[in-house]
Amino acid sequence: MNTVNAFAAHDPEADLEPYNIERRGVKDDDVKIEITYCGVCHSDIHQVRNDWNNSKYPVVPGHEIIGRVTEVGSNVEDFSEGQLVGVGCMVDSCQQCKHCKNDLEQFCEEGAVLTYNGPDEHLGGHTFGGYSEQIVVDKEFVLNVPDNIDTNAAAPLLCAGITTWSPLRHWNVQEGDKVGVIGLGGLGHMGVKFADALGAEVVMITRSPEKADDAKRLGADEVLISTDQEQMNEHEGSFDFLLNTIPVKHDLDPYIQLLAVDATMVLVGAIEPLEEMHGGGLIGGRKRVAGSIIGGIKETQEMLDFCGEHEITCDIEMIDIQNINEAYERVVNSDVKYRFVIDMKSLKN
Repeated sequence: MNTVNAFAAHDPEADLEPYNIERRGVKDDDVKIEITYCGVCHSDIHQVRNDWNNSKYPVVPGHEIIGRVTEVGSNVEDFSEGQLVGVGCMVDSCQQCKHCKNDLEQFCEEGAVLTYNGPDEHLGGHTFGGYSEQIVVDKEFVLNVPDNIDTNAAAPLLCAGITTWSPLRHWNVQEGDKVGVIGLGGLGHMGVKFADALGAEVVMITRSPEKADDAKRLGADEVLISTDQEQMNEHEGSFDFLLNTIPVKHDLDPYIQLLAVDATMVLVGAIEPLEEMHGGGLIGGRKRVAGSIIGGIKETQEMLDFCGEHEITCDIEMIDIQNINEAYERVVNSDVKYRFVIDMKSLKN
């Protein structure tokens, strides 16, 4: 074991502050990583503040990790010292169940081990995330990051990126499809970039007209203002796919009306109860409302490779770790375009 610097919260009301954690020694199948950048996900805030009533303290958040390999175990062949790598939302799974064998570790029947606040079978207690100097991860959960993309702006790909990429690929979004991305934030801006790169006709759907210019800069062909009923009527029944990134309780019915026959709306943002939905909107067009979380390791690597080919990264604002509590308040107030990334060198200050 070795002791490393980190930032942690010790109860739901506490700010994040400096804290020392233990990392395990490198085992045969392990990769040790010096963390250079870590993205700030809204899930970090939910866990720190125990919004989902399952937090384990102290919480060391962070599951959008970019770093360099500093040591590998004797069984590791695909990674070497100095290599640029990433770690996302998972650091382990049973690797034996049908879902793991089908490259769907996020649905592991035993429960995927999350990068933080998951069970730590090596040291006991729970796992600690990327708001820290180093991390040691099983080789099966380490990802190769393309060298041709900005490493700091690549960090949020490990959560925001795969969360939006996975449903676009699973529902086979392709060239010529009409795709609506609902909500322009950390997830929505990546949905626009990916759908555009896949060749779709991309429509940003938002309540905020002032976001139109930014949406088009990101790759949207058109902007639909959801509070303008005339505009909504013009697009009724025309979308092949809707990616719904709204993170709070809302009414699905207006968006269901936008779907074409046999089309799907996928929820990736609202992990909470929603308003009542009228079944007629689905039945009338054999439409579907589905949900999606992150992807498995294979799919996440495919996403990173696609980003390398198309030079796609996230729009970010860099911060030092000492400004993390202020950054949390800004995320809650939607005051960031579109993700914060922590420069982990600041942890040494």
